[in-house]
Parts: sequence; C-alpha cells; structure tokens
Amino acid sequence: MAIRNSSQKYPLTDSVPPTSNSDRRSRLYDKMEHDLEEHGAVFLQGGETSQSLSLSDIFALKDGIVTPVHKAANPPVRANVLYLSPEISVPISQAVRGIFLPYFEKAIWFQNSSIYHFSMFHASHHITAVPATDDEIEAEANAVKAVAEVLCPLKIVLDRVILTSTGVLLGCWQVTSGTDPITIREKLRNALPRAPEKQLYDPAMLHTSFARLLGHPKISSEELHKHPNQLQFFHELVTRLNNQISGFEAEVSELWYVEEFDVLALALDGRIKARKFHLGCLKN
Repeated sequence: MAIRNSSQKYPLTDSVPPTSNSDRRSRLYDKMEHDLEEHGAVFLQGGETSQSLSLSDIFALKDGIVTPVHKAANPPVRANVLYLSPEISVPISQAVRGIFLPYFEKAIWFQNSSIYHFSMFHASHHITAVPATDDEIEAEANAVKAVAEVLCPLKIVLDRVILTSTGVLLGCWQVTSGTDPITIREKLRNALPRAPEKQLYDPAMLHTSFARLLGHPKISSEELHKHPNQLQFFHELVTRLNNQISGFEAEVSELWYVEEFDVLALALDGRIKARKFHLGCLKN
C-alpha cells in the first residue's frame, strides 16, 4: 500500500555515499508529497491501488463498515520487512485516529499498530510470483537471518506524513544512524537471488502505511465554507497530523521474513507466518 515501483529509475546500489542517501530520500518524499495535487483524490472514484489492484479487490462495504477482502495468495507472498515496535506505533496510531476518524468514520482503514512495518524486499510478490518448496523457504529464511546478523539497528526520525492520490496515509522516515535501507535491500538481493528483479519500492524509501482513506469526508457546513476545495481540506488534516507527530524518533532492531498467505496480508490483517530476526551488527 504505497507508491508505484521506481526501482528501474533507481537501481539497487550502495555506490552512493551514505551522506547523500538522506538527500535522495528527501527528493523522493518531495515528489510523493505532490502526488495528491498532481493527480487529485483518485481514491474517491474507487481507483486502483499502487500495486495494480482495484480498491474493490481489497475492501468491501458490509453493513456500512469497511472490511478487508482476504484472498488467498497462491503462492504465498514472501516479504522482508523491518518492524516498528508498539512503543512508537501505538502513539502514532492514536494520533492518526484522533485526527481522521471524526471525519471519515467508517470510510477509512487503519493499519494495525501491532504490525507497523517498513517493506524492504520481496522474495516473491503477487505481481511476479516465485514459487518455493518448504525446503527453499527455509533456506530463504536462513539467508535472511544471516543478513540480519550483519545489519545494525536503525535510529530513525519521522520526516513527514503524506497522503497519496490513492488515499494512502504514509509516514516517511529518515535514518540518523545504522544500516541504510539501500544497503539492506542490496544485501537481501544478494541473499535471495531467485527474487523478482522488479521490486515494489524505491531502494532508498523508508515508509510506513498508517491508514487508507476510502470515501468522502463528513464535514460541517462551516468547515465546507472554510475549505470549499476538498483537496485543501485533506492538506489541512495532513498538516495537523504532521504538527503532532513529525519528528518522532524510533529504533528499529528486527527484520522479519514473512509469508503472507492472503494478498496484502500485512496491510489487511490477513494470515501470515513471521520469522523474526534481531539485527546483530556483526562484522562481515
């Protein structure tokens, strides 16, 4: 539930000096921030998600309540994600709900705060499936564990929150110390040679999905007069959230190898099996 693939534009590489990785992320986030203005609120017309799925593929309206559609992933998606602990995810989730829930009520899906995560690299995804036997899955998990042992915990700061044209509320982060996401993805690429060449995210990106808007906001006539332009109203909500949570700091110390037995299971509270590895910061 994030942005369109841009790995072809930014190939996996660690040749860029570490001091420029944050600048690269900033440029990427700047571009993402303008997505809503450039394309409008596509989610209000029931448009596509960023992963080539329609909103009706992943959500249903039942008794006036938005519920996720759990479709079996065959074969299961195999994702590698960094995990954000509840110490940070819970207060962020509370802030998101406090600002957006009064206006969207049932027309919004909130990411489960117990599995806030940063998508890093897929050994198999729903666009390009790479089937694997049980033995091959175990081998992949062991390879990811070996990668985790040489990665250093990341100290990160929430740079900004943005709302995309597809309705996804994203937290975009910067790294202040530890192994950079570009390096993490490169190491996972080397450890998982059978993985799809085309990955889902820019290698520099470090993002967390907080929520997805699925309908029009319910606003008073007074607020409608104040914000006759709906995009302006969305920007106002995002600004309020940024004022509250941008600058949040966290430490990320776990890499998960996750089998998703339902499509977008991590995002939609579907069936998963997670192997959790601590970042060991051991020397190669």
